[in-house]
Order: sequence, then structure tokens, then C-alpha cells
Amino acid sequence: MKEIAIDLLWLRPKKVGGTEFYIRNMLDGLMRLKEEFRFVLVTASDNADTFEHYLADRRFRMLKVNIKSEEIGKRLLWQNLFENRLLRKNGLQVCFCPVFFRPMLNGGVAWMNTIHDIQAYHYPKYHPFYEVAYSWLCWYSARFFSKKIIAISEYVKQDLIQHFKFRADKIQVIYNPIAVEEPAPGTFAAIRDKYHVEEQEYYYTISQLIPHKNLMTLVNVMEVIKNGEIDLPHRLLISGVSGFHSEKLKETIRQKGLEDVIQLTGFVENEVKFSLLKNCRAFLFPSVFEGFGMPPIEAMLLGAPVITTKCTCIPEVTQNQANYVNDPYSVQDWINQMKKPLSGKTGLDASVYEKGRISRQYLSCILEFAERYGR
Repeated sequence: MKEIAIDLLWLRPKKVGGTEFYIRNMLDGLMRLKEEFRFVLVTASDNADTFEHYLADRRFRMLKVNIKSEEIGKRLLWQNLFENRLLRKNGLQVCFCPVFFRPMLNGGVAWMNTIHDIQAYHYPKYHPFYEVAYSWLCWYSARFFSKKIIAISEYVKQDLIQHFKFRADKIQVIYNPIAVEEPAPGTFAAIRDKYHVEEQEYYYTISQLIPHKNLMTLVNVMEVIKNGEIDLPHRLLISGVSGFHSEKLKETIRQKGLEDVIQLTGFVENEVKFSLLKNCRAFLFPSVFEGFGMPPIEAMLLGAPVITTKCTCIPEVTQNQANYVNDPYSVQDWINQMKKPLSGKTGLDASVYEKGRISRQYLSCILEFAERYGR
């Protein structure tokens, strides 16, 4: 059976948000399948150890590259100059990259990419110029040179077709795999004092600290709840990797005197995250742009009421089963929803996101791709 490369050079552990959970869930799902495959995990020197446990499965092997995922500029330069050569040298004619960053040219290798969104196209002001320019190059490279594209939602597929003229027949929609676990007994008791929260007496959100995630609206919501003495919980926890907007967010919280109301937890491990989701009054997801949006689905799978927006793909991936504000920037809209009796019971079809199902879809797609384009 042909070996197929999976490019993991881009993954900076605990620093790339949902894309890390996506690929790890997918790889975990692959290990549960009985189908035969041969995948080569192409890793960087500073992330390889986080993938070594997959080598217990004989269907995986690792190709460790002496570059660092953290050194983004050097890594991208190396990938464009040498990655195709390295793959060919190791007999790898086909490579699946779970993100859109790939060498500009194929160099004798057939590439398949997952594109999660075109955020830098819609919000260029939130990114440095060089990042926007390189993103455009990668999208056009994927359009012309990648043989297959996976879009993580129908919204992303239509976005690529509309703005970058991708061929529709080149794109396959596969949702992100989502896996949650019921928190172990006593987990919440162990973190209660750390975060100064009680069951059902706090709101929770998970987000990268960047402007289109719309966290400033939640800051304003909590300010009104506190100062207006509204009979709602006066506590909001925000988990997630930092972004360039983090300092402004922290300063706004200080200026408004909300340090005792809003707490930024930074990245939290799954055990803590699932416990915080399970025990919150409601999960608030104010984002105005997502390619998928895993956190509200995780919350719904754990039975937490979700209040979110109607923006981009969010109604699609939450299956119209969440509670939605009409205006994502309206403080009053958010408070009105928060005042309603909320239930975590929905008609959500959880099987749509089951990692075994998603991993099988990916496996079928990748093997078909390799059969068609591998020499």
C-alpha cells in the first residue's frame, strides 16, 4: 500500500486554537478504524513528541524534520524550498495538509489541503500585511495546484467559490470531528476555587483573542449586568489562545473595573474545559466570523445552553438548535437572551460530528486521492 504524508509542520501545540483539536480528533478517529492505511506524520522538531503516541499503531510512522514550528518565517521558507524534495526522497508522492499553508508549487508531489476559512480576506485589517499577502498566495496556490480541497463547512466552500473562483467539483465538505467527555466526578470541585465560580453561576466562552470574535460585546454585556444590578450571574470566564487583541481586551476590562467579573483563563486542557462547559449557566459565543466554530457544538454536546450569533456558518453547524441574537453587537439583544429560561436540551444530531465517522470520510477521500494521483 502506498504511503501518504500528513503535513503537521504548522502545528504549534496549544497555540493554534481549533485547528489543533480538529487534527488531533481526526487522527484519534483514524486509530479507531479497522481499515488499512499507511500514513507518514511529517513533524517538526518542537512538536514531534506530541504525536509519538500514534506510532503505537503500525499504520503510522513519523518523518521528523529539523525545523521548528514556532519559527514561522523560517519554516515557511524551508517548506517552499525543500519540503517537496524531502517528500520525494522518502518515496512520498502524495501529501495531505490539514491547513491551507503549503508550498507554492507541487514539485512532483500531489497536494490535498483543508481550508478552514479565508479570514484574512474578510478581515485584512486584523492581520499584518505580510500575513495577508502570504495567505492570498496560498489560497491561489491551492486553487491552481492542489488537486483536492476539503472545506470544513458549506459556508467555507461557497466563500472559496465566490471570492477565489475555486471549482465547485474540486471541493468536498467534511465537518470537523468533535469529541467531548463527561467530566470525571470531582473535577469541577477541584477548579471551583481557582476560577472563583459556582455551578450555574457563571457564563463561559472559548475564543482566540482577536477582534472578529466580538469579545468586546461580551465585556460591555457584563458591564451592564454588573452596573445595572441585573439578576444574572456577574461572572464570565474566557478561555482560549491569545491573539494580538488580547492587550486591548485586558486594558478595557481594567478600565471598566471588571477584573472581578471577567477572567481570562488562557488555554485550558480538555478536562478543565469540559467541566467548565458542563457547569456554566450558558455558553456565550459572540463571533461574527467562523469557518466552522467548534466550541458551541462542544457546549451543546455537554448539555450547556448556547447563545450565539446568526453569522457566517454558525447556524449551519449548530443545526439551528442554539439560541441566537439578531444583532451580534447589541448588548440588549444578548441580555434579553440571557434572561430567558434556557435549556441545554436540543435536537442536535451529534452523529454528524462523531470523530470515527469524520475520520472515515477523510480516510476514504485521502485514499481515493492517493490512488488517483500517486504514481
